[in-house]
Amino acid sequence: MMTGPETLLLREIQSAFRRQKDQVERALAQLPGERWATRLGDPGGDGNSVSVLLRHLAGNLRSRWMAPFEGDGERPDRDRDAEFEDRDAEPEAVRRAWDDAWAVALRTIDALGPSDLERTITIRGEPLTVARALVRSLDHTGHHVGQIVMLAKHLCGPDWATLSIARRRG
Repeated sequence: MMTGPETLLLREIQSAFRRQKDQVERALAQLPGERWATRLGDPGGDGNSVSVLLRHLAGNLRSRWMAPFEGDGERPDRDRDAEFEDRDAEPEAVRRAWDDAWAVALRTIDALGPSDLERTITIRGEPLTVARALVRSLDHTGHHVGQIVMLAKHLCGPDWATLSIARRRG
């Protein structure tokens, strides 16, 4: 049975989101919860901790994918700026927000069909096709996932186990 390009694209996007989530899960498994709120030395004080990045991604994913065809994807109950503050840094609370947001996002993304890709949704007042919103969200997620993995690797130091293919040493 032949699968159309729209279906293939959706499957790949769904898979890519799951890979991004898995990267963070594997990094968090190595990083003790008490280190999640650690910020690297930053003269301007703008450095993000793992907790901040998790909260920000959770807020973004939940806001964008909760009900994408209803209203603006920047939900009025989201306080984006507060996501970057050192509050509610308890790993359990951060983890709950992370898990809940991913459940919302994956449920919505998995429910999309090929005909949805050309539909229009609005994010921060900007009309976007669902295809563009998916790519934009995946790009944003991947950016912060890389930051989380880099921070976790730095904070774990020599105890870090690579998430990819280890380099040959010799």
